[in-house]
This record gives sequence, C-alpha cells and structure tokens, in this order.
Amino acid sequence: IGHRGASFDFPENTLEAFEGAAAQGADWVELDVRCTADGVLVVHHDAVLPDGRVIFDTIAGDLPDTVTTLELALATCLPMGVNVEIKNSPAEPGYDPTGALARSTVLAIGGVGPGLDVLVSSFDIGTLEAVRSADPMLATGYLVLSTEEPDDAVAMAVGGGHRAVNPWDPCVTEASVARAHDAGIEVNVWTVDDPDRIRQLADWGVDAVITNRPAVARRALGLD
Repeated sequence: IGHRGASFDFPENTLEAFEGAAAQGADWVELDVRCTADGVLVVHHDAVLPDGRVIFDTIAGDLPDTVTTLELALATCLPMGVNVEIKNSPAEPGYDPTGALARSTVLAIGGVGPGLDVLVSSFDIGTLEAVRSADPMLATGYLVLSTEEPDDAVAMAVGGGHRAVNPWDPCVTEASVARAHDAGIEVNVWTVDDPDRIRQLADWGVDAVITNRPAVARRALGLD
C-alpha cells in the first residue's frame, strides 16, 4: 500500500504521488481526508497548510492546486484499492463528533462507481462507527499505534465489525499479528520502508505493508 502515494519520490497525497504509486506497482494507496469550510472533502494529511491556514476554515477554491479533492483522488487511484483515512481528531481543528464527515466520505466513495476496492480507516473509533452505520458493507480498519495498549484494538475491531487493524510498525510483533489473525482480523502495518523489515513482516503473515516506497517493497518481496 503506497503511503500517501509513492511519497518518497513524489509530494505526498497528490495525484502525482498516486500515479507514481501505480507506476511502481502498488496494489493499494493510502490517503488522508479532511473537510474544507465549504464542505468539500480534500486529501491532505495535516490540519494546517504550510502557510498556516487551517483547512477546516478555508474554502476549497482557496487551497493550493496540489490539494486534490477526494473524488478526483479516488478516480485517479483506480484500479488500485484505496485505504481512505478519515482525519478526525478531538485535538485538531474541525473535529466532527456528529458523524457528518464519515457520512460524507461514504457518499463520496459510493459516487465513484463499481470497481473501487476501499478500506476506510481512522484513529477515531466513533468515526468508524459512523461509517459502519452509513454503510455496513463498507470495510473499515481501526488505525492504532499498538493493538494492545492502551486498549485492546483487536477486541474493539471484532466488536465493531471492522475488518482490519492498522498498527504502527514499531509496535508489531509476530505474536500480535497471530493474535489478530486468530480473531479473524487483518493486519496492515504502517509505515515500513526497510526491505529487511518488510520481509520479516511478510514472514509473519501480515496482510499488507503501508510504505512510502512501493517499488522497494515489491523488490524486497521478490515481486519484481
């Protein structure tokens, strides 16, 4: 999975990065979604632009040209799958506790049409619950640092009907992968660029590695 596209070689979360990920042989792309002041879903990791403007307080037409809409990003990523991370943290401006952001994201995904394979992820469990409520058939993944601390993410994923946990690489062990799989939960690890670590995770049976360097990952796994 190309982390924000092929973000080692191209500006992250841009159409160029997504096209680059496809050219490097990525199976999927991971991207980040936020909402503008006028309700447009755009792809950007940070809540604040480099010039200091807050995305939630800025209308879409005033954003830099490199900030694409979710709709255009999803269309560009086809036929790759897309891990859509909804950025919705109580610690950041624009936090939405109502589920509206989640519902808007589900609508945008549905508008792309058939052929798009999607996993919606978030650190905010309430956001994932809102996604599940809006479309129970849409796959969801609980984005975490660790699957065990401070909460049992595997149990929460099972209880919430989520397909996957997406843990941070330094917290992943062979035992934690096995535990998730025993519970019927997929494991997608972020963010992994080291070839030896990619091979180790593959040996442990992880379902995907989220990487800034898809071409490097493919070579590490003997796919090229």
